[in-house]
Amino acid sequence: MDIRLARLEDAEGIVRVCTDAYRHTYPGIIAASHIEKTIKEFYNLERVEREITDVSDAWNGWFVAVDNGQVVGAAGGGFTADSVAELFVIYLDPARKREGIGSRLLTAVTDDQRARGAKEQWVSVQKYNDMGIPFYEAVGFEYQEERPAHGYSEEEGYRSLRYKRRI
Repeated sequence: MDIRLARLEDAEGIVRVCTDAYRHTYPGIIAASHIEKTIKEFYNLERVEREITDVSDAWNGWFVAVDNGQVVGAAGGGFTADSVAELFVIYLDPARKREGIGSRLLTAVTDDQRARGAKEQWVSVQKYNDMGIPFYEAVGFEYQEERPAHGYSEEEGYRSLRYKRRI
């Protein structure tokens, strides 16, 4: 298994993994219409290709886990302040969970952010996400607060849990 920065030829695999994982993770937590809206906005080929090539402090790029030439996981993050980094996204092929792929992807993102000067790392996880919450807690993230989920109004009722860790 190869964990590395994504290349343009990985874009379709990133779209596939993120789309499949998003649909697998959120039924019963987020309405189907919101799931599809998020997929259309964030996990489309044009956007992912742009995010592979347009790397900055705000977006550090996509990292991928590639096994036998196929993308089986993808993650990315960026900075929200001078020494404050964020893990914005991490998804795995739903059939490949519990193999250590997520931990390896997180390590790659974290090592990159640390090299860029990060001292702490944050992540948001959807409330009731029983796949994500135990993972983040197991790798040292500590709960900080609950707030309306990004992109949703208070009235829609979707809640995000904020976690951070020192890196």
